[in-house]
Amino acid sequence: MPVVAGVVGNGAAAQAAPAPEEGSVEGLTVEHRTEPLGVDATQPRFGWRMRSGRRGRAQGSYQILVASSPGRLTAGRADLWDSGRIRSSESVAVRYRGRSLKASTRYYWTVTVRDTEGRLVGSGPVTWFETGLMSTDGVTGWDGAQWIGMRGKAPRSPGAPMLRTQARLRGRVREARLYISALGVYDAYVSGHRVTVPQDGGTTLELLPPGWTNYDARVNYLTYDVTHLVAREQDVTLAAVLGNGWYNGRISEGSTYYSQDGNSLAVKARLLIRYADGSAQSVVTRPDRSWKATDTGPHRADDIYDGQTYDARQELPGWTSSGFDDSDWAETERVPFETRYPDAPLLAYPAETARLIGRWDRRPQSVTVYTGAAGEGRGRIVVDPDRTVTDPHRAAATPVTIGPGDTAVFDLGQNMVGVPRYSLRGPAGAQVTFRFGEMLNDDSAGADGPEGSVYRANLRSAKATSTYVLKGDRRGETHQDSLTFYGFRYASVTATETVTITGLTGKVATSAIRETGTVTTNDPDTNRLISNIRWGQRGNYLWVPTDCPQRDERLGWTGDTQVFSVTGLYNADAAPFLSHFQDTVVDSQTVYGQDKAQFTGVAPSGRYNFPGGGSGWADCGVVLPWTLWQMTGDPSVIERNWPAMTRYLDWIRRQTGDTYAGQGSLTGDWLAPQKTSAQLMSDVYYGYVARLMAQMARAVGRSAEATTYEQLFANIKKAFIKKYVSTEGGTVTVKSSLGDASPIEPGADPNEKTEDNTQSALLWVLKLGLYDTEAQRRALVGHLADNIGNDAAYKAAHPHSSRVKYAENSLSVGFLGVNVLTPVLSDEGRSDLAYRLLHQDAMPSWLFSVRNGATTVWERWNSYSEEAGFGPVSMNSFNHYAYGAVMEWMYAYMAGIARDPQSPGFRHFLLQPHLDPTGRITHVIGAHESPYGEIRSEWRLGDKGTTLSYDALVPANSEATLRLPAVSADSVREGRHPLAGVDGVRFLGQADGVASYRLPSGAYRLTSRLR
Repeated sequence: MPVVAGVVGNGAAAQAAPAPEEGSVEGLTVEHRTEPLGVDATQPRFGWRMRSGRRGRAQGSYQILVASSPGRLTAGRADLWDSGRIRSSESVAVRYRGRSLKASTRYYWTVTVRDTEGRLVGSGPVTWFETGLMSTDGVTGWDGAQWIGMRGKAPRSPGAPMLRTQARLRGRVREARLYISALGVYDAYVSGHRVTVPQDGGTTLELLPPGWTNYDARVNYLTYDVTHLVAREQDVTLAAVLGNGWYNGRISEGSTYYSQDGNSLAVKARLLIRYADGSAQSVVTRPDRSWKATDTGPHRADDIYDGQTYDARQELPGWTSSGFDDSDWAETERVPFETRYPDAPLLAYPAETARLIGRWDRRPQSVTVYTGAAGEGRGRIVVDPDRTVTDPHRAAATPVTIGPGDTAVFDLGQNMVGVPRYSLRGPAGAQVTFRFGEMLNDDSAGADGPEGSVYRANLRSAKATSTYVLKGDRRGETHQDSLTFYGFRYASVTATETVTITGLTGKVATSAIRETGTVTTNDPDTNRLISNIRWGQRGNYLWVPTDCPQRDERLGWTGDTQVFSVTGLYNADAAPFLSHFQDTVVDSQTVYGQDKAQFTGVAPSGRYNFPGGGSGWADCGVVLPWTLWQMTGDPSVIERNWPAMTRYLDWIRRQTGDTYAGQGSLTGDWLAPQKTSAQLMSDVYYGYVARLMAQMARAVGRSAEATTYEQLFANIKKAFIKKYVSTEGGTVTVKSSLGDASPIEPGADPNEKTEDNTQSALLWVLKLGLYDTEAQRRALVGHLADNIGNDAAYKAAHPHSSRVKYAENSLSVGFLGVNVLTPVLSDEGRSDLAYRLLHQDAMPSWLFSVRNGATTVWERWNSYSEEAGFGPVSMNSFNHYAYGAVMEWMYAYMAGIARDPQSPGFRHFLLQPHLDPTGRITHVIGAHESPYGEIRSEWRLGDKGTTLSYDALVPANSEATLRLPAVSADSVREGRHPLAGVDGVRFLGQADGVASYRLPSGAYRLTSRLR
């Protein structure tokens, strides 16, 4: 928590300080975002980073100024807030304490930082944030705007509603803001232009705003600066296309807001225009004759799962611009959403939206045209070599002509998520169909078409199809879907008449927009795995963190979210995104959770939610706030979620009482090759979240509750050891066979039994300390090593174990073991095993998918192999990120950038590079942009593995504990000087081949002798 020693004076009255030293202040954020529009927090949180070339420099005080104009950002003139000089080292989530903020207002701010010696570090650049409507009731600030839809439009009838209005402007426009939401999704237009958002120095489109929530619990609106679209017009036109999105699609079956007959789509908007003379005008959605609507336009059908149909012959040129004749359009009507859900607030969206990111566009790497199939069974495609292009440079630009009976398969080279953008030439009325998939068929039994065609069986009932009907423009036609999304690497294209495809681009959509971490090595396979993990995160962080982006699911599974969340926050600036998801998790708790207390397996929506037994998934409601606090250093997430978290823990206690057992688990260690008792996994997670609750309670000053949860963990531990930890015969055994594994896992062998001493059970017992003595701990580590080693002797001693089917040095964990596997091994001094697992490419392993052509992480360890073909089709996604949680270990142990749980947000952190004993990886570069600045850790072996070169960067206002492999402390040197003697560095000791130091901020270039 922030510790403020006191106000030491404002800029006018402060005493003279020593002369400044070189430094700067940067990275200014409000609500963890840079220059955000539409902030609704009454006391927003400020953050900044200090930068200095001098070692050990730390913040001693700060002064925040907030003003109504940049010119007032000086001490004594700031008209909203002058904090005065606050003696504090805090620079993360500092609360605004100034005058009340007004709605729809831009505020400017900066911060001046001095170091601990009183020297001026610098002032941040003048930046800004802008408030939204500062209301939640859907009335205040909306100036009479209502939810409106097309009058007489039957839900799910053909044609997307298109609504428009036109108004006369009254003078010279100074600024214009659009506040807009939809029941469904929208494409918004102002004066003939699609509304865009700033991105990478230009602008880009959002995909499917305003995203997905439990609509009966909350709806989000978005804010846009549209000044440039309004300023030079005499009239302004506001228009929108409405799509079904999640609100009106079968993705929401089972939800309380879902209607079997469909819901009426609606838009709610206020266009606020401010003029140079100080007056203002609002254009709002009202069910009056100023708004007109039609469904006769080109958007004929849309669905999240099934895709989009667009008939270009029905385009209405100019309909989004002023002067369009809409006299024959229908009128609009009020959609009584507030009547149906009076308690659902309308809130400003507080995170990154899903956007199309141009730098990740994918172009074809090859194009294969075939004319049919030949051979027995499903056969093999008959390729037309004259129209097939295998050179990637030519494939990206070569036009391809197809006719009836032809199929063109475009390979984008990367499994991605987003929408296609394609250009065509052909006759009016020709229908071109794009069908998307992640893999090509082989000749195995699991294939669903001739070898070489696009495999789509794993999409289940999702049609995932983009259909376009040409209007016959001789200059060519270009289209980009906007009311759906796809997960795909391949596009299979057919046409009813002869057409030429002149271009195809995969437009990548993601909410993981700004990347904050990287790990690279000298090993190509490891780098490919890292790339696959990153692409999986990009594709599945889309408005909500989904489990898969391609089939008839695409849901916010909470178990997947919590196991990957640390990796996700290392990789990308995803804290606002995941914080917003946590709000949705809490909404789902009160809508779908048992007794309105259990967190759910899916959020939002009621689809697939477990009626009971949710351990590992429901626990996301506790694990995610803890992770956000740890990675950002902002404790407000704890306080905001404390009532929901305590309600959940109290509910479990009511279910199981003094047995101190978990609530049960229908999923268990999902998709693990070796089966562990689902109840054991439930008991483990009960202990885990109890321990996290104790830590969070201490952090926010809830001492009595911390003691309560510490005692709860102690009781759970005692009960667990009594039930599961056997010392019979003088041998410690974890009885992970006590109970069945998941009863609902598709594709599981019904004859496979749970076993004792499984990897996941041993890992969690070690992680949580669920044993009595150090001798037991050593024995458990031995059991884990033996299980992983899986050599001939182990297999002979365990002839009935599932492990006999698998290779030596292989993993056997599922979703609930994967993120603790390698960290626990390294913590127990067995990084050698962690690296052997990393390098393993036999099934099951991370590199098995890489060896078999993966470009994203798979749902199953055995999703596909060149030898056996496709895995169980009932549940087989080729873009799942859960198993990518190994990247947490890559950051924290391989690269060595690890958080200190006692110092959240990397205020103090660990630099602990773990070298690869196999010798395969000899060079690692890791970086992570923490709340205090960039952390870097790079190591390289030299002289045949006898020396280590190590470079590190510790940001200003933070410090690190370095644990560096070394034959002796004296061998760790900066230049010619022992590191222990360098000014500001504190030597902590040397043991077990590792020298430890306390490092102040600064850059370090070190060498170490290893033997």
